Amino acid sequence: MSYSDFTLKKVKQTFGINTVEDQKFLPQIQPITASRTLTSFLEETLPLAIAMGSEKARSELIISPVLVEVRKILKGRISLFSGVEFNVDNGLGLTGVCDFLLSRSPEQLEIEAPAVIIVEAKKAELNPGIGQCMAEMIGAQKFNEINNQPIPTIYGVVTNGTVWRFLKLTQTTVTIDLTDYPLPPIDSILGVLVWMVSDSFPP
Repeated sequence: MSYSDFTLKKVKQTFGINTVEDQKFLPQIQPITASRTLTSFLEETLPLAIAMGSEKARSELIISPVLVEVRKILKGRISLFSGVEFNVDNGLGLTGVCDFLLSRSPEQLEIEAPAVIIVEAKKAELNPGIGQCMAEMIGAQKFNEINNQPIPTIYGVVTNGTVWRFLKLTQTTVTIDLTDYPLPPIDSILGVLVWMVSDSFPP
């Protein structure tokens, strides 16, 4: 098996995961104003990506630029990986490619712990991506433990670029906020993503 083989049911059965659905876990988060560069870029690419319709177009023209902006806002204190092999445990099926991964380490040549956010890109419907995203979050949790840098919470995102859905993994419980957060506005999404990464930094 690999991450892409996991459904929500399969994740719960394999790893003994409990899920809490339709519960908001995000605090009141201040939106972050996007740079003029990102705003201008999305004005051009957002309608183009929607028209093209493919997962690849949405990843390249919407999701990736937003995540690069998050890294810029945090002044390069985090690393961003796209389409990277993230093989943690072959026996458990925690192998395969993550669409996007954010780590609290600034090291960009290879993934270093602690992994903080997993982002799963979808072409349209978000629900089929939840199981795969959860499996990747569990992979990140185990990766951090193996590398002696466990953190209390791993965050997950399932998005098609214009709609974003957020998850969190704490111990063996995944909380799924079934609220769909739209983009635009970009400022709210940036605020959430920066908060998620910053929440993992030591005080």
